[in-house]
Amino acid sequence: MKIYQIDSSARKEGSTSRALAKKLLKKIKKPEDEVVYRDLNDEMVFVSGLTESGMNIDEKDQNENHKKMFELSNQLVKELKESDVIIISAPIYNYGPPATLKAWSDLVARVGETFKFKPNGRREGLLRNKRAYLVITSGGTKLNGKEDFLTPWLKFILNFFGIEKIDTISADQMALNYDKSINDAEKQILNIK
Repeated sequence: MKIYQIDSSARKEGSTSRALAKKLLKKIKKPEDEVVYRDLNDEMVFVSGLTESGMNIDEKDQNENHKKMFELSNQLVKELKESDVIIISAPIYNYGPPATLKAWSDLVARVGETFKFKPNGRREGLLRNKRAYLVITSGGTKLNGKEDFLTPWLKFILNFFGIEKIDTISADQMALNYDKSINDAEKQILNIK
């Protein structure tokens, strides 16, 4: 099995979402499993300078920034397609996703690679038979509350890619009761079968 672990917290040290994702990985990983790790803060680029919709720019029309963007996009799509299990750790920033996680989703949303359009115009995800674990943390936002725009968005994006088996581990509202939030999240990890 290939596990794809993605961290998106802007904090490299002392990140609760990163620490919980490591605990989750330790819980689900078997000795024979391969892990591909991606820290979105290391080399993320943002989709920009497009001349057409859907990340389509003829190669002869690509400038250096486009080439760098497509090179990273191709690598991220490959990593996602080759994975069996995906772990995404993300803190809720200002009620939504970290900018790097949004950039990741923009770069992996590729027609014919991660989704396609059907004749009736509807979209179909191409990444079936994968399982995703979301590790979501927040200071004050209640997970799945009316102010949480990260969790429903991330689930929607993964469903858009065809990934429907999604489990969520949360340490939310840590500013209100840090110890309880962490203990609850660790129990959720322990209870994963």
